[in-house]
Amino acid sequence: MTVQFIESNGQRQYAVVPIDIYNDLLEKAELLEDVAAYERSKLDDDELVPSEVAYRLIDGENKIKVWREYRQMTQAELAERCGMAQASIAQMEGSKRIGSAAALKKIAMALGLDLDDLA
Repeated sequence: MTVQFIESNGQRQYAVVPIDIYNDLLEKAELLEDVAAYERSKLDDDELVPSEVAYRLIDGENKIKVWREYRQMTQAELAERCGMAQASIAQMEGSKRIGSAAALKKIAMALGLDLDDLA
């Protein structure tokens, strides 16, 4: 490798390398950053969801409905897991009814979520 050093007061201050070597080093540094980000993400307990789900939630769609559909459940299946009536789930999803804290907690547990994810 051909490297030219620029010194100031007898100390190396800069290293000048050919552009192809620079580009190779830059690519390797970016790859290393990607690997580090991946390793950090494995330590995170947060669930990763597809962007479509995130966009639906951001756009204000009913959270129960978005998560239920993401979990591939019908209203009847969710209601059964919660010990609730399917009509109650439908009313909450249609914003015709606000679920109690106890009902939302049951729904969150059935969907594998924290209550905060539905609030």
